[in-house]
Amino acid sequence: MRVLSLIIKREYMARVRNRSFLVMTFLSPLILVGMIALITYLSQVNNDTTRTIAFLDETGLFGEEFFDTEKTSYVNLSEANLEKAKQLVEAEEYYGLIFIPEQVANADFEGAAIEQIVFYGEESPSISLLEDIERRLEKRLTNRELVERGVDLNVLDASKASIDITIENYTGEQTSKMSSWIKAAFGGAAGYLLMMFIIIYGNMVMRSVIEEKTNRIIEVIISSVKPFQLMMGKILGTTLAGITQFTIWVIVGGILLTVVSSYFGMEAMTAASPQAQAMATQDLSKMELIVADILRLPLGQLTLGFLIYFIGGYFLYSSIYASIGAAVDNETDTQQFMLPVILPLMLGIYVGFFAVIENPHGTVSTAFSMIPLTSPIVMLMRIPFGVPWYELIISVLLLIGSFAFTVWLGAKIYRVGILMYGKKPTYKELFKWLKY
Repeated sequence: MRVLSLIIKREYMARVRNRSFLVMTFLSPLILVGMIALITYLSQVNNDTTRTIAFLDETGLFGEEFFDTEKTSYVNLSEANLEKAKQLVEAEEYYGLIFIPEQVANADFEGAAIEQIVFYGEESPSISLLEDIERRLEKRLTNRELVERGVDLNVLDASKASIDITIENYTGEQTSKMSSWIKAAFGGAAGYLLMMFIIIYGNMVMRSVIEEKTNRIIEVIISSVKPFQLMMGKILGTTLAGITQFTIWVIVGGILLTVVSSYFGMEAMTAASPQAQAMATQDLSKMELIVADILRLPLGQLTLGFLIYFIGGYFLYSSIYASIGAAVDNETDTQQFMLPVILPLMLGIYVGFFAVIENPHGTVSTAFSMIPLTSPIVMLMRIPFGVPWYELIISVLLLIGSFAFTVWLGAKIYRVGILMYGKKPTYKELFKWLKY
């Protein structure tokens, strides 16, 4: 045990004293928060652009539909012909020209799309702008058709019903319509975080083994300790270094993110119109429901599950990474073994985002939350939706058993591989090492 603790301490100190480790520990939160601030700023600058769009309406029906908004202003060129309107739009550098030919007024659409209307522009307009224009024109034509068929639009508007379904459980607690998305967001964030941790620090374990093997230091170390102790020492030491770095990221990143979000939040509040503020007041009750949904999440179960699957999943994959590092002489040779490691992680993420969100208790979600290579990610995504205890116990036992089996196999490969030089291993060769 004393030897193992010495190896863990040596590996931990070697990681945290490394210059690149120190630089990335404090630089990563700055880069991440800086990118968020830059994207937010650019989005605000992009939204400040006001576009001028001309329209040529030969029908004379749609003039009132093209009213100015905060981001778009319209110019009426209906007195000109199409060629002259195009020249004028290019000369004035307007964003585009909407041409509505005369035959649109007499079109017998009967539910079919009218395709004669054209948008001329130097570049393709955004989808939101096109949808906004189409919505205005459709509304005008629809209303005209209803009036011609004898429908009173005022009566029609007064007859419209608005339904807002209230969601409530059997004990009387109300939930918001965002409840499922909130649970998916919490579970997805936990699963994605674990995947990134495994990839980053699993690679660190693998590179550590390759470096010592390349420098032949490992021949000296292995004369004093058992290969299994050395492998576990590397995994545990790197894990502690990773947790240290991750904790610093959370603290520094959280402080910086709070400062940046407060700044941009105040800007947004200042720029908000009175109508928007009134709408925000009306949605206050919905926000209270969302906050209640967050507080109603099984936070204790989620935290405990995160710790168990985080440690179990990381150790499971780290032992595989350590075995790969011991089997090869350089990082280039690791590529042939990486696909079987990355594939289950990617599969877990895709199953989580597509299957769990749609049906968290379906057959696919349940099966992948039991398979040890995918369960750390998929089960973390299922926990916010409520998972029976017996499924959690079975999944954790399978994960622990697989971890022990993988460490046992990894130790066998590690024992032979760390002293093997100048030979590019194959899967067949690794299988032979398991028999030694």
